[in-house]
Amino acid sequence: MFGLIGHSTSFDDAKQKAMDLGYDHIAKGDLDVWCSAPPQLVEHVNVVSAIGKKIEGAYIDSCFVPEMLGRFKTARRKVLNAMELAQKKGINITALGGFTSIIFENFNLLQNKQVRNTTLDWERFTTGNTHTAWVICRQLELNAPLIGINPKKATVAVVGATGDIGSAVCRWLVERTGVKEVLLVARQQQPLIELQNSLNGGKILPMEEALPLADVVIWVASLPKNLEIDTSNLHKPCLMIDGGYPKNLNEKFNGLGIHVLKGGIVEFFADIGWNMMELAAMEKPQRQMFACFAEAMLLEFEECHTNFSWGRNNITLEKMDFIGEASLRHGFSVLGLKPNLQVAIA
Repeated sequence: MFGLIGHSTSFDDAKQKAMDLGYDHIAKGDLDVWCSAPPQLVEHVNVVSAIGKKIEGAYIDSCFVPEMLGRFKTARRKVLNAMELAQKKGINITALGGFTSIIFENFNLLQNKQVRNTTLDWERFTTGNTHTAWVICRQLELNAPLIGINPKKATVAVVGATGDIGSAVCRWLVERTGVKEVLLVARQQQPLIELQNSLNGGKILPMEEALPLADVVIWVASLPKNLEIDTSNLHKPCLMIDGGYPKNLNEKFNGLGIHVLKGGIVEFFADIGWNMMELAAMEKPQRQMFACFAEAMLLEFEECHTNFSWGRNNITLEKMDFIGEASLRHGFSVLGLKPNLQVAIA
């Protein structure tokens, strides 16, 4: 069985979801009540892949909401409690979705293996970052040509380049896609230098200098709400891949020649009888999902019960090949630009 640990996109959405599920006492509570609410296994699902492989899965709502991010102890407890529940339910491989993965990495929850009387087995969990990185790279390779950008002649800026997903994307673009140039953008200088050395290339630039030079911008780090960008200085056409969480590029980049694509999202070949994607702003919630969630499904399809994506900067091109091939074989495709946003290649 595969598992998915997720959360609502906001406190209001979470209360509505709780009301729909019949948890009125929680739905009517304030944020403090929600901070103490335990995780809930809210849905079971059966999935059949494109090659006929059948698996079972479960969705666990961590009862975390983004409004809790400022509460370190609460955020940490929410993720660990959800992981404990997944293990107690006997789930073979569980993906950490949304902020749960970010909290796990940033708060270094590897130091908290013991949750009450349960010793967490790390082999049962994955961040899903390998599949997410592969999907973002394929989105560039497939969609850039649709708006007149040749990937092999393109300058690509990766914002959040030193993170787990960002560094994997950079390696793929350099060694597999063969883009013209990769611009490395991140907050801390030393990790950027180390990444540049490992790539034997790439140019380190601050964001304000990188964006006007890029044909494609891959945002792995979330876009700051107060960031102001002069879109008149951007290349036209320009492909913006919103690979961060939450996805908010559409709020900043609107204009002729700028194409925003939700990054790290896949679509299954058939409808899945679940409700868990209803609150995730998916256009096709019965088929579309975050690539990190799909990784858990793929590992279950492949009977590969291991922490496939774990720690920081451990994603290899070989792992991306494996999960990418499995993704295609079992019936997933990467999210693409809408047809009315595409232009013919000259």
